[in-house]
Amino acid sequence: MPRMLDVSDEVRAEIGDEEADRLLAGDSAPGGYDCTSCRTPGDPEQERTSTVLFIGDETAVLAFAHSTCLPSQVVQVTEEQLQGAVRAIGGNDTAPAPAAPAMQAAHVAPGHTAPEQAVLGVTSGLVLIAGELHPALVVEPTAPVARPGSLAPGDDFLPLLIEQGFIPMTVLSTTPPVLHGWSVLLAVGQLHAVLQPNPNGGQPVAWWQAHQPLQVTEGWRTAANKHQQVLLFAAPVGSIGRQPREDLLRDALDRAAANGRLVAAALPLAGL
Repeated sequence: MPRMLDVSDEVRAEIGDEEADRLLAGDSAPGGYDCTSCRTPGDPEQERTSTVLFIGDETAVLAFAHSTCLPSQVVQVTEEQLQGAVRAIGGNDTAPAPAAPAMQAAHVAPGHTAPEQAVLGVTSGLVLIAGELHPALVVEPTAPVARPGSLAPGDDFLPLLIEQGFIPMTVLSTTPPVLHGWSVLLAVGQLHAVLQPNPNGGQPVAWWQAHQPLQVTEGWRTAANKHQQVLLFAAPVGSIGRQPREDLLRDALDRAAANGRLVAAALPLAGL
């Protein structure tokens, strides 16, 4: 009987006391599972296991993860993301993207911010800092970002992020501090969204959301599970560009930092 299952208060509040107690008693908990974060097998009878509840517009999915990978939590996602994840988990995703070498062309996916609705480019790659590889996302708008409600010309992208807790980076010699309340949503090994605190309270909301899940390399995913966080770097339009290789991406980051055009934060993982 599973004895090592973690059900957080927020998960319990969503699924109800009866179902939570059934899980803890082993009546409805799995005998084994594939971790929703690292995708390797887990056993709630042998290791601590987290319950992670993903809630869409009409559907909710209860998933399981190693407690060392993810804490028990509730994650708000779109219905489309949730249905896609369910299909993949159920083995109905007939065209999985192949694993790719770490030095291949960087992946870029368009998305939108909220509430500014400025189009963002998001690039994934591994960044070497203090002799260790870290998973990173590099965010650059396709046009200047104005402060909400402002009609004045100019680009407030970096000031807006600094107000949210991101810090300016002048050199990439140390990792930025963790920005609590923000997180990176991985679903079945793919990048779905960057989540930020909800200004009205409640569950986090998407700051950036992929139109289609963004495939990341196996090396990137491994590093993310190792560190349990992703470094997010952001720069104004024209600072980074779409670099085809990670070494060129790093060069562009170094230039942006030296020119005072880079902010960063470490964001914890959320996953499915």
